[in-house]
Amino acid sequence: QVQLVESGGGLMQAGGSLRLSCRASGGTFNRLAMGWFRQTPGKEREFVARISWSGLSAYYADSVKGRFTISRDNAQNTVYLQQFSLKPEDTAVYYCAASSRAVPSSAHSDYTYWGQGTQVSVSS
Repeated sequence: QVQLVESGGGLMQAGGSLRLSCRASGGTFNRLAMGWFRQTPGKEREFVARISWSGLSAYYADSVKGRFTISRDNAQNTVYLQQFSLKPEDTAVYYCAASSRAVPSSAHSDYTYWGQGTQVSVSS
């Protein structure tokens, strides 16, 4: 069983930056692909980014491409989401997720383990 704990959320002004972290425990981290999703009230959970187990391959939603960077440190069992040029529409609860698939899709059903989420709020 893999446990995921996110941190790093907060309140930022538009144009600011944040770095979200997600630390994993209880599994073999370097064999898990990792993803970030976000959700706002009344909407479905939305894919943000994913990274392969090796860290060599990353994929982003069009809405964050060029502004967010996903990375991982397998020695620290941690995945990061660096957020630049934040916009009010980035306001959401951000969830970290882990997949045992080598190349998971953007569907949240491809991810088995989920964190509790961290709130990111961006004011205009």
